Amino acid sequence: MKTASLLIAFLFVACLTVPLAACGGDEGGAPTAEPTPTATAEQPTIAPSPSATPTVTPIATPIAPATGKIAFASDRDGNEEVYVMNADGTGQTRLTDSPAGDSGPAWSPDRTRIAFDSKRDGNFEVYVMNADGSGQINLTNNPADDLFPDWSPDGTRIAFESERDGNMDIYVMNADGSGVTRLTDNVADEWHPVWSPDGTRIAFVSERDGNYEVYVMNADGSSPINLTNNPALDAVRAWSPDGTRIAFTSDRDGNLEIYVMNADGSGPTCLTDNPAWDHEPAWSP
Repeated sequence: MKTASLLIAFLFVACLTVPLAACGGDEGGAPTAEPTPTATAEQPTIAPSPSATPTVTPIATPIAPATGKIAFASDRDGNEEVYVMNADGTGQTRLTDSPAGDSGPAWSPDRTRIAFDSKRDGNFEVYVMNADGSGQINLTNNPADDLFPDWSPDGTRIAFESERDGNMDIYVMNADGSGVTRLTDNVADEWHPVWSPDGTRIAFVSERDGNYEVYVMNADGSSPINLTNNPALDAVRAWSPDGTRIAFTSDRDGNLEIYVMNADGSGPTCLTDNPAWDHEPAWSP
């Protein structure tokens, strides 16, 4: 009995030290040992190899196609005439054909008409024509110079400068030339009227203080105010689309630069700061 017990112990130890197949092959009597769980081999951690930094190719921002029309003056045919072209420069077409100069085109707000200056009658007059150049009409018809038309935002009136009363002053008329009204009355010259986007005010240039200054007044000519009040030359050019600011030209820093200020004249700021001349700013709509 003791011998049998030793034999069983020996076989049990043997099953733990030899392959599992050798332990379980005898059907004759030795108990089958429980299989030892096989440990899953741990996979080695592979460090990622550094990848090259991809080259980023800049993608150009697509440019919106140019739309609309541009009116301009040119002397390409021997004297100043008014032309029109597509916004991309194609389709350049001459609209006026006069032996005298035609210049200063200004679109009506609905883009159906163009006001302009003409000397075809011997002096500057304000004319208007259809956008295709047809139907050219003298609106001012005065022996004095009338020029620099600017449409009111609603298209019903045109502001302009005239020296019909002895010196250059600001006037306004209906879009058909009727109802001419003098807005400024000063011994000094006043010129270059520009309507505010809401049609309630007109900015202009005045020499009433001994030098060129930017003024603003109500659309009926009341309450003129000096906005720039600087000993240098200041000339108005354009209102911001929301009417809160005015862009203008000034030589207060020694040469002509583009400035912007609030519509009440506060916060004048130089935008260009260049040794060359910078002038005639125009706001995008």
